[in-house]
Amino acid sequence: LERTRDSGPPPQPARWLRRAVRAEVRGARRRARREIPYDPVGDGPPSGPEPRPAEHAALTAEAGRALRAAVRRLPGRCPRLLGAMLSRSDLTYREIAGELGISQGSLGPVRSRCLGCLRRMLTAEVAAPEPWGKER
Repeated sequence: LERTRDSGPPPQPARWLRRAVRAEVRGARRRARREIPYDPVGDGPPSGPEPRPAEHAALTAEAGRALRAAVRRLPGRCPRLLGAMLSRSDLTYREIAGELGISQGSLGPVRSRCLGCLRRMLTAEVAAPEPWGKER
């Protein structure tokens, strides 16, 4: 429609629209067959038998370091709580509550507040760009 503004409306709008949509679909199918999506972090499963590249390991390690550094900057008991939840030993709520000396029933609300604080802190650090790609 943007291209037809200068020349006026097409003589048979329904036919023109049907042909335009079909042409777009054909192009999208062609691109989908030829293009391979680029995943810089590589969170998805590996696409083939080859091992993940070294870049994936480096990016994953860096993301983990950044997350743990942000968790350490949280106030109060949040660093200990989220550190226990991020632990490789996969502790249960009962074990975390015993380790921190708080009741098991209060872990959920405290965790929720800590994650909200972490989310606000990370959002402030990684400011989203303005609409339409304009940065501040």
